[in-house]
Amino acid sequence: MDNEINTLGLIAGNRSLPIILAKQARAMGVRRVVAIGFDGETDPALEKVVDELIWLKVGQLSKLIGAFKDRSVRHCVMAGQIAPKNLFDVRPDLRAVAMLFRLKEKNAHTVFGAIADELHKDGIELIEALPWLKPLMPASGFRIGPSPTADQRADMEFGFKIAKEISRLEIGQTVVVKNGTVLAVEGFEGTDRCLARGGELAGKDGGGVAVKVAKEKHDMRFDIPCVGPGTLQVCAEARISVLAFESGRSLVLEQETCEQLTRQNKLCLTTVG
Repeated sequence: MDNEINTLGLIAGNRSLPIILAKQARAMGVRRVVAIGFDGETDPALEKVVDELIWLKVGQLSKLIGAFKDRSVRHCVMAGQIAPKNLFDVRPDLRAVAMLFRLKEKNAHTVFGAIADELHKDGIELIEALPWLKPLMPASGFRIGPSPTADQRADMEFGFKIAKEISRLEIGQTVVVKNGTVLAVEGFEGTDRCLARGGELAGKDGGGVAVKVAKEKHDMRFDIPCVGPGTLQVCAEARISVLAFESGRSLVLEQETCEQLTRQNKLCLTTVG
């Protein structure tokens, strides 16, 4: 796919993934990257690595589609998250209101699926970013930081089963466990708040084990599970001992910085599943 696309649209959320994706796409043959950024979410540094960055507010669906059409964008990707609370702070335009009205259930999968349908109506295909990001997706056996203990490995396996189940129920994709007990389950508040809450409930000695997974039928067009320095910093502050993520289905961003953080905080970052 990547060799066939000269112009790529990028719907850019927060943190570093949109910048990394833009650089990867260019390195792998995409000649032109046109990005949509959102006020209060997208890192302005993205402007340096794309051909054009158009700023919108979350919910301006008509302007988003119009911006891509005006620039002859026929394929686009999503990268980076929109903070969950901001999905409820938006003032959607008429096209977005109509789209949301048609949805019986409103979660990330249904909302982003509906956005993909709206893009398709105007000849723009929302595609997976995996062709450009696969090199950043560790396989089984990946680890940086200290080796997990036998008890931590048991918690990783236990947490993996629980995380898979809550993701199947569309609740969240991250859990924090300790000694076979579930301390925190990710809900609407997002991963960072779940980690902080789990760390607090682990007691004064910390030692929680966090597990992050992909959903069973995870649509990689909308949300590629990823960990990076920001997540590790939250783990360190919450005194989490292990952060385990699903092998072959999760990205590690800014790996050199991640290695420094795991050493400094005696934190294990590893794959599971």
